Amino acid sequence: MAKPIVVLTRRWPEAAERRLGELFDVRCNERDEPMGAEELREALQRADAVCPTISDALPAEVLDVPGRRARILANFGVGFNHIDIEAARRIGLVVTNTPDVLTDCTADVAMMLVLMVARRAGEGERQLRRGEWCGWAPTYLLGRKVSGKTLGLVGFGRIGRAVARRARLGFGMQVLFFDPSPAPEEVVQELGARRCATLEELLAAADFVSLHCPGGAANRHLIDARRLDLLRPDAYLINTARGDVVDQQALYHALVSGRLAGAGFDVYEDEPRVPEALCALENVVLLPHLGSATVETRTAMGFQVAENLEAFFSGREPRDRVV
Repeated sequence: MAKPIVVLTRRWPEAAERRLGELFDVRCNERDEPMGAEELREALQRADAVCPTISDALPAEVLDVPGRRARILANFGVGFNHIDIEAARRIGLVVTNTPDVLTDCTADVAMMLVLMVARRAGEGERQLRRGEWCGWAPTYLLGRKVSGKTLGLVGFGRIGRAVARRARLGFGMQVLFFDPSPAPEEVVQELGARRCATLEELLAAADFVSLHCPGGAANRHLIDARRLDLLRPDAYLINTARGDVVDQQALYHALVSGRLAGAGFDVYEDEPRVPEALCALENVVLLPHLGSATVETRTAMGFQVAENLEAFFSGREPRDRVV
């Protein structure tokens, strides 16, 4: 019996590709560049499953292609705002993702951004490489202390809670959070965290605000000019969630006007394009979407996609089904 045909829109770690190849007839995108709309339509027509990533735009006009053969989108990643979920539901296309396995690495990056922007590590590293460091001095690149400060988490899901644990247990930070969904009471108690009734309450109270909420239409520009104005002038904004959650133009104006001390970003609204104006600022740390970028995590993500596909093609419910 022929194996199901599975298309990978990008290259995966070798071990993950090998595992998928043991189970399915795998077709890889050898260019390892984002596939265009027409390429994605062709993949949906010739394959039984397509495994997209955050770099693939899958709106309704791509998904609802005539002669579609694919029955499942097994997403390589936890976020799925690049997929039109309602269109997938309407045409009966199953969508899965890869939660859990990238929680720790993304939380590590969030804390790294907190430390880098507060301690001005990006500025210092750039100065040193340019040969501008003249040695230690009492007032050179004075940053802000992180230990004992207040961290506000917008979203208290898996990643938000992992960041809270690092901040509280590692740096003695006070943890605030805002999330419309209920939080496990035992976690709240363990971390001495405090729920804020509104997002506005959290923004006004925190030294560091870290975003861990979904992207997509519901949260587009959740952090806009009005809400940026609520942050204290000595506060910092961290984003490892999705780029569209923040109005980047409003962020730029807040940074250059001194209404915000700094920001650390790993995600952007129009990736891989990052506004030149933001790149020119010294009080911003900008990373190229490294949240899950470890060998261990990306390999585990690939294995999780394989498990979801194996379940689906065996007639079982995929563990990580989104729709």
